[in-house]
Amino acid sequence: MLHLASQSPRRRELLARLGATFGIVDVDVPEHREPGEPPEDYVRRVAREKAGAGLLEVVAVPGAVVLGADTEVVLDDEVFGKPRDADDAAGMLRRLSGRTHEVISAVSLVSAGREAQAVSRSQVTFAPLADEDIAAYVASGEPMGRAGAYAIQGGAERFVVRLDGSFSGVMGLPLHETAGLLRGFGVETGFRVAR
Repeated sequence: MLHLASQSPRRRELLARLGATFGIVDVDVPEHREPGEPPEDYVRRVAREKAGAGLLEVVAVPGAVVLGADTEVVLDDEVFGKPRDADDAAGMLRRLSGRTHEVISAVSLVSAGREAQAVSRSQVTFAPLADEDIAAYVASGEPMGRAGAYAIQGGAERFVVRLDGSFSGVMGLPLHETAGLLRGFGVETGFRVAR
């Protein structure tokens, strides 16, 4: 059986879109980038650690497969995690304003004897943002708990001038890559990815 190691309602929603049956494993993995750790290595490591922590919770379940994922916003080699508070969120949005940043999403699938991983990299360009637009968006509360202080599927969609990559990957779970991994583990989904 498939288990999602995530507290994110967005990841639950996205995984459900694939038509897979899954349970939820609540894990709490520290998300701290090591000094000098490249952004992609960091995202891959956190996704793997989430999946591994989830597997420890369901190790007694025969045939358990656990999916862990991590998504981060990267600008100038700096990883923008979740904002600490409203001021931090506004600062992130000011830095993203009028610029192109990268969103890296890693997906890890693990079972008792196997592991596989896929990464999605997307380029997102924001329009220049007026201070009042940033203030209004931050006041909405939506930036809190979101990497880079925005939700592309929410109010911040109006900030996006261009997206090169995966919309679902920017949301937090790249569906194309995830479907391919699930197929490799024999997990049934609602559609097939051609090889």
